[in-house]
Amino acid sequence: MNLKNAPSILVVEDEENLQEALKLNLELEGYEVTISADGADALRKVREEYFDLIVLDIMLPEIDGISVCETIRLKDANLPILMLSAKSSSSDRVLGLKKGADDYLTKPFNLEELLLRVEKLIQKNRQMQEKANTEETYSFGNNRIDFKAQSAVNNRGEEISLSQKESMLLKLLITNRNEVVSREKILQSVWGYQVYPTTRTIDNFILNFRKYFEKDSKDPRYFHSVRGVGYKFTD
Repeated sequence: MNLKNAPSILVVEDEENLQEALKLNLELEGYEVTISADGADALRKVREEYFDLIVLDIMLPEIDGISVCETIRLKDANLPILMLSAKSSSSDRVLGLKKGADDYLTKPFNLEELLLRVEKLIQKNRQMQEKANTEETYSFGNNRIDFKAQSAVNNRGEEISLSQKESMLLKLLITNRNEVVSREKILQSVWGYQVYPTTRTIDNFILNFRKYFEKDSKDPRYFHSVRGVGYKFTD
């Protein structure tokens, strides 16, 4: 697996030996792994970075895993979460799944089973994203975008040649229309940045989109900035 394009995983586990074992084995499978030892730190990392999957222990200092899961779900309904717990009762498992976990594994667990579940969750998430990105053209108002040709015709009848990055960002925003897309997710998906750099890169692209497609770029209908969170396309 090419590490540059390797799926990124956040492992939230306070037990040091298990933490190290998970990191080692996931990295041997080709994943890029970030470690967090408590719930508060995990939420900070999720705000600052983009992850393809979270492996989340329930029993954590500061903020427990159930609360971490609930908080993440308020902002991101799609980020895969694999919950780990020493609690094996069916009611504990149901609670974890109800609070937003995609899968639940009881400690002690079989390492091969964990790696298999990690792989399946990441594959499923990527397949959903690819399926959502299959639209080749999209129209809104009197604007029409052809993603494959990297071109558009706007409401004034002007033909616009789009750069690859412009086309990718438009597709990401339109695929997630009416939902806020975080800066971190945009930079990871379009530019491949793991951590958000302090640039105005996305802001400049959004300004261009408003010039291209809005009737009044100062009073946008379609392309919105959500202060401190990200960006949203509204149709």
